[in-house]
Amino acid sequence: MFWRFFIRRLFCYVSKNMGFLSTFLGIIGFGIGIPLGLLIGFFFFIYPEAKDVKEPVIRPLYELDSSALQDLLPEIPLWVKNPDYDRVDWFNKFISDMWPYLDKAICSTIRSMAQPIFEEYIGKFQIKAIEFKNLSLGTLPPAIFGLKVYETNEKELVMEPAIRWAGNPNIVLGLKLFSLQITVQLVDLQIFAAPRITLKPLVPTFPCFANIVVSLLEKPHVDFGMKILGGDIMSIPGLYRFVQETIKKQIASLYLWPQTLEIPILDKATVGERKPVGILHVKVVRAHKLLKMDIFGTSDPYVKLSLTGEKLPAKKTSIKMNNLNPEWNEKFKFIVTDPNTQVLHLEVYDWDKVGGHDKLGMQLVPLKLLTPNEAKEFKLELLKSSSISESQNQKKRGQLEVELNFVPFKEESSKIGEPVDRFGREESGNNRASHNEKVSGAGLLSVIIQGAEDVEGERHNNPYAFVLFRGEHKKTKMIKRTRDPTWNEEFQFMLEEPPLDDKIYIEVMSKRTRISFRSKESLGFVEINLTDVVNNGRINQKYNLINSKNGVIHVEIQWTKI
Repeated sequence: MFWRFFIRRLFCYVSKNMGFLSTFLGIIGFGIGIPLGLLIGFFFFIYPEAKDVKEPVIRPLYELDSSALQDLLPEIPLWVKNPDYDRVDWFNKFISDMWPYLDKAICSTIRSMAQPIFEEYIGKFQIKAIEFKNLSLGTLPPAIFGLKVYETNEKELVMEPAIRWAGNPNIVLGLKLFSLQITVQLVDLQIFAAPRITLKPLVPTFPCFANIVVSLLEKPHVDFGMKILGGDIMSIPGLYRFVQETIKKQIASLYLWPQTLEIPILDKATVGERKPVGILHVKVVRAHKLLKMDIFGTSDPYVKLSLTGEKLPAKKTSIKMNNLNPEWNEKFKFIVTDPNTQVLHLEVYDWDKVGGHDKLGMQLVPLKLLTPNEAKEFKLELLKSSSISESQNQKKRGQLEVELNFVPFKEESSKIGEPVDRFGREESGNNRASHNEKVSGAGLLSVIIQGAEDVEGERHNNPYAFVLFRGEHKKTKMIKRTRDPTWNEEFQFMLEEPPLDDKIYIEVMSKRTRISFRSKESLGFVEINLTDVVNNGRINQKYNLINSKNGVIHVEIQWTKI
């Protein structure tokens, strides 16, 4: 009986005190568990080691089942699905072989570009250090799934490659914030893009193009994983889609067509292609006290004018017989390409009926001395030569009076006749009057004969182009023994009024290289109405030659208003 009573009392005592014991142990466990969990998390997440990127497993197609092959159908190269795209396995092989070296070169460039940016943030926001702990683009190079090349009438090469890069880069960035070391790792990068790459203009200087112009035809696909503190933050719901859309919008706002990225390759001075920027009006007024060169104590003077950088023959005034103080009042025009460097050459000669003409004197006028649209008079002391050390320059040779005026082209002249309403119709009344004001006035007509194709003569094929405009004849050089000549020659006509109702006649001729009957032969001709040139500012087209079986001529014509 005693033992039964003792056990019952002991059970009651333990039952009363178990609630207190469990509460006490729970408080101790909670107080110890939280600091211990924080300590373990601190070492696991604040000091993690970035994992090395593993090589992907590549399996041949015959090992895949039908469902896996269906998933791969969108990844078939464009040259298989679209006949306009060419296969460029040779270029992919080239990139693959060069990739280890390109990887190091690109990463070195990224480091050098990122270093100044990192230094700007050090010391701000409690950031003590930023550096790349690892920077590699991986072993998988980008691939071109097809290449489309366009042929245009311009001096350019247009390409549209389909670029895909499913890479395995290993990019680890270390950030020291306060006293904490944080690592950010970029993994599983994928970029799918369809850029348009234009090399223009094509020039005869290596590498044969002056600029690279890049634009995107559609928004690129960019996918990647980002690990911060050892965890992939891109797995956070909603963050992945937000980052994707943000990247696409930012890239589209910068490079989506018609926005472009232009990368200069050659300096403009190296390219050497200068377009006309204005016209120099020269008025040769008179001369005073010229040298006596004839045996009768007089001279027969005339002035020869030329502009540096111009390939056209020098212009000449009329000859004033037996006159040491001639007065001409004759006007000339020159096309200016660079007013800062070009110089006007003025030479006065004594005309002789027999033998060479004697030089009476010369003078130079740099165009940089002129103010645009302001006429300026010059009284020039004639010199023997332009050399400073020339002793005979001290001798008095008379004076030459000229009046110069540099008139730049108007910037809006590239597109003179714009449609008034959104349907391309011109309205009557004031709108039509304003249109007539736009197209009126003097200007420069530039005709560039680029080349011809499939021109064939019955007896010989030595083609050249003959240009006739308002009674003025021009012709290109002759190219021997070819049916596809390339001339790329420019002819310029300065006009007082736009050639709205004019036509320009261009004929391709062939000429024998030796003397014989029927030495010349027509290979075809074309007449081009210049109304569209004046209204649009420029045309660049290929025309079928009349009286030619398959002949085509490529002509570029531009009207620039003064």
